[in-house]
Amino acid sequence: MNGELPYSSWLVASDIDSTLNNKKRELPPENLKAVQDFVAKGGKFTLASDRNPELMTGHFDKLPISGTPAVVMGGAGIYDFTERKLLRFKPLSAASVEAAVNIAKKFPTLDFIIDTKDKQYIAGIGFWAHFYLRKSHATHEYFRRIEDVPREDWGKIVFFGPMWRARQIGKALRAVEGREYSVIDSSIVSVQIQAKGANKGTAVMEIAEMLGIAPDHTAAIGDYYNDYQMISLVEISGCTASAPKELKEKADYVACHCNKGAVADFLGYLTEKIKKIKNN
Repeated sequence: MNGELPYSSWLVASDIDSTLNNKKRELPPENLKAVQDFVAKGGKFTLASDRNPELMTGHFDKLPISGTPAVVMGGAGIYDFTERKLLRFKPLSAASVEAAVNIAKKFPTLDFIIDTKDKQYIAGIGFWAHFYLRKSHATHEYFRRIEDVPREDWGKIVFFGPMWRARQIGKALRAVEGREYSVIDSSIVSVQIQAKGANKGTAVMEIAEMLGIAPDHTAAIGDYYNDYQMISLVEISGCTASAPKELKEKADYVACHCNKGAVADFLGYLTEKIKKIKNN
């Protein structure tokens, strides 16, 4: 191995909510230990989340992964938590923002969270966004109407509401002819849009390139549709036991439930796969 640690040529990315963390948004001890062991053996581990950098900092700092860039805002950004700066940011086009605002105005009972390069805005009635952010106390500015939110580098827009409303607005967003954005179901009560090509998967592969890691030495685990591109692009993929059918069919490995240490389970599977690769 020429002095290299066993897993130094590998990058693993993990979603946070209901993947790395359990359903209570707590980090299971078995996941922490597994990440510590993997990194101690030379592996690179990072997070890939829809959260903005502020909302990811506490989760990132619990892990021994300083120096490895992370995927933020669902892939709209890549962030260096050591330097506390964005390394890459892909905003929505002006046409995409305008289309989204026009659709949002037709759904006055929804909430909207807009992540920009350095700010977070909330618009709408406030109920759904408050529920989402109730534990985080995230820094944000509030506007009753989405059209009043300053148009400055919108990277991601999340539309929150009852499940049936989320489906309606998702359908409306997808129906825009010639749209320049991707529509992603991010939870049962939310839909989000980002610039085309700006997703967790492409961002993880960009991080691998930054670190000099080959595409066939990448791995990732997630739990929902917003992780689909990520587990599709990496070489070895996993999902949690609670993931939708489409993710389970796409993933190489279905790990245990997030409450039981899904990331630890996946890293155990991955290390066995790496051993087999090295022995072939």
